[in-house]
Amino acid sequence: MMKKIARGLPVFLLAFCLTGIGATRSDTLLDTGWRFYRGDAQDAAGPAFNDDGWSAVTVPHCWNAIDGEKGGDYYRGPGWYRHALELPATDQGRRIFLRFEGASQTAKVFVNGTEAGEHLGGFGAFCLEITAFVKFGASNVIAVCVDNSKRADLAPLAGDFTIFGGIYRPVHLLVTDPVCLSPLDHASPGVTVQTLHVSDEKANVTIEALVSNSNAAADSVQVATSIMDATGQVVARTSEEISVPAGITQREMHAFTLLHPHLWNGRADPYLYTAVVELRRGDAVIDRIEQPLGLRYIRIDRTGFYLNGKLYPLHGVNTHQDALDKGWAISDADQKRDLDFILELGANSVRAAHYQHSETFYRLCDETGLLVWAELPQVNFVGASHAFEQNSCDQLLDLIRQNINHPSIFTWSLSNELRQPSADPDFILHDLNNLAHAEDPTRPTIQAAYINIWPSVNEIPDLIGINAYPGWYHGTIDDMGPEIDKDQAWGHGEGFCMSEYGAGASIHQHEANPKQPAPKGRWHPEEWQALVHEHDWAAIRAHPMVWGSFLWCMFDFASDSRNEGDTPGRNDKGLVTYDRKIRKDAFYFYKAQWSNDPFVYITDRRFTPRTDPATEVKIYSNCDRVELAVNGVSHGMQKGDDEHIFRWPAITLKPGENRIEATATRGGKTFTDSCAWVVNANTPKN
Repeated sequence: MMKKIARGLPVFLLAFCLTGIGATRSDTLLDTGWRFYRGDAQDAAGPAFNDDGWSAVTVPHCWNAIDGEKGGDYYRGPGWYRHALELPATDQGRRIFLRFEGASQTAKVFVNGTEAGEHLGGFGAFCLEITAFVKFGASNVIAVCVDNSKRADLAPLAGDFTIFGGIYRPVHLLVTDPVCLSPLDHASPGVTVQTLHVSDEKANVTIEALVSNSNAAADSVQVATSIMDATGQVVARTSEEISVPAGITQREMHAFTLLHPHLWNGRADPYLYTAVVELRRGDAVIDRIEQPLGLRYIRIDRTGFYLNGKLYPLHGVNTHQDALDKGWAISDADQKRDLDFILELGANSVRAAHYQHSETFYRLCDETGLLVWAELPQVNFVGASHAFEQNSCDQLLDLIRQNINHPSIFTWSLSNELRQPSADPDFILHDLNNLAHAEDPTRPTIQAAYINIWPSVNEIPDLIGINAYPGWYHGTIDDMGPEIDKDQAWGHGEGFCMSEYGAGASIHQHEANPKQPAPKGRWHPEEWQALVHEHDWAAIRAHPMVWGSFLWCMFDFASDSRNEGDTPGRNDKGLVTYDRKIRKDAFYFYKAQWSNDPFVYITDRRFTPRTDPATEVKIYSNCDRVELAVNGVSHGMQKGDDEHIFRWPAITLKPGENRIEATATRGGKTFTDSCAWVVNANTPKN
């Protein structure tokens, strides 16, 4: 079955089938009707191959969603997909493309037994024209060999996350006129929007279109470019007639100046214009692409991060793209749910670690006002070969050309924690840095680093992020301030950000007055994570040259190499559990710092049963005052500290069940929270 994409889905590939004015592009999801085999299969590319014994699957699909989250060895190797594609005879004379939003890590595509193309890289989209290989008015066999094996010529070479396999993002069938806006430039939309100068008074916008002609003769078309405001009203428009030579793709650029633009202003006002490019032949629209256009200007220096001329400290999180029992094959609904968690927290930015994330993710960030650190999968090590360098450049081109139009993205990240043993990374970082600037002169480059590992590479990008885990991997819980003081010299005189910090936490493990646990041990009490974040955030707040912070991390995620905490194969530093069912205490600590939505939350609520009746009650709230009641008896009202923490240090619980209640007031409204703690002298002490 093929599913037509409707208006309201991501504008990145929005297409219309307009009637009465000519045949425009059609965009169809190939989601069902796939057959899958995990392993290699001889002759599986051939149209006569019998795949009746293969599994019926839907795409997106991840073949190791379960074994990849259990820890230890998991399947890394080839897998085959086959799909029967019916093309009507009426498509004869039109162009046929397949666009894969993501397949891990390499994909080789065959059409009716002929290889149509190959893509190396598990995170960027790729697009192939298959017009020459298909039969119209008949069934066609699409066969795809995907392989998530580790390769010496392909990033990432390492990383603290599972490399899931499969066609894990959507697949599109694009059908166009012979003259179209090309989807073949690193699977970009064929339309590039750049805002070279933006201020409160005016915005200079260039819109570039890639017009491709597959005809055997030159063809004349009209390129009509317009900008619409959020209500759909056209605020700028231009058009010109062009002649496109046979077999040529040429660039057409239109420039606009918008006076007194409505700015994209982060979470407060993520206002979006829409850039529209149409190709017309006479009165017929033969192709049309819409792209998001957000007008904003950014400055970053040692005094802070500025959005549209106003100080805008980045309060951010890191996030991966997997989910429990799904691996990387997550739905649009899954991604919206995850963004809702981030928005509830009150964050205004997100680091999309450690690779290119989905088009849906970036679109949702555009629409909700979250600023995005977009990252290349250059993790820990670089390869020494020319093939590795070339592929890293190709993956960077995928990242930038596919996503340059998203106003939420404020920086392109080149690497994370490059270290020894490795090939010398300086040469490849210089090449990547130059390439990023050539592709997009409007955004700075950045990398996340341990400062004491290969410090020379930290001089290459425009910006630097510091990964530091005091109180977890090194030092003590009080060392974040000294760490920041030590690292100031690496900010290029422009300040720096904390790109990672945090600690692990199990919602099933609890300890009063917790001691610093062993990070690789099986004991990760939830209370220690909260303490680490309390101390880290206080230190970050006290250092204004830190223009942004990205806590590690928003959600627990799969990491095959880990065997720690309460679950093998799990990195448990998330503020939310892997199944997205439980917000840990540290989640509410940050919600108290960053969110304007009033609430009150009793910490340690899962620490039951207990053996010691003497306890501190700690509450997080962004209200001014909180009252505590235990078993119906008030213990008074407290005023919070600068970190919105409320404490009652000397509470005695009774044997058995105790009712803990918190009440806060703000703006004339009352907010409450409650939980039950059981004191049981027979419970083993931690």
